[in-house]
Amino acid sequence: QMQLVESGGGLVQAGGSLRLSCAASGRTFSIYAMGWFRQAPGKEREFIAAISWSPGSTYYADSVKGRCTISRDIAKNTLYLQMNSLKPEDTAVYFCAVRTLLPLRNLKSIDSYQYWGQGTQVTVSS
Repeated sequence: QMQLVESGGGLVQAGGSLRLSCAASGRTFSIYAMGWFRQAPGKEREFIAAISWSPGSTYYADSVKGRCTISRDIAKNTLYLQMNSLKPEDTAVYFCAVRTLLPLRNLKSIDSYQYWGQGTQVTVSS
């Protein structure tokens, strides 16, 4: 089993920044990739960014490319998402997820991940 706990969400004005964290515990030796997704009210959960645990290859959704940076600290088993130039349309619950299977494929798909956190709310005011 693996547990994921997100933190760092909150209320921010448009144009501001937030840094989300996701701490993994449990069977962390089985992490091969991690990702961030978000879900706004009434919408489906959508891919934001993903990173392979090693060597740290990154993938981004077009909607956040250039504004968000995904990173990880292997020693701390922690995933991060730095979000800049936030817009009201970024308002959503943000989830982190872990893929424990090989090979790594289709990291933009919800179905590619085996464990999920509970989410952290990000609200961007205009």
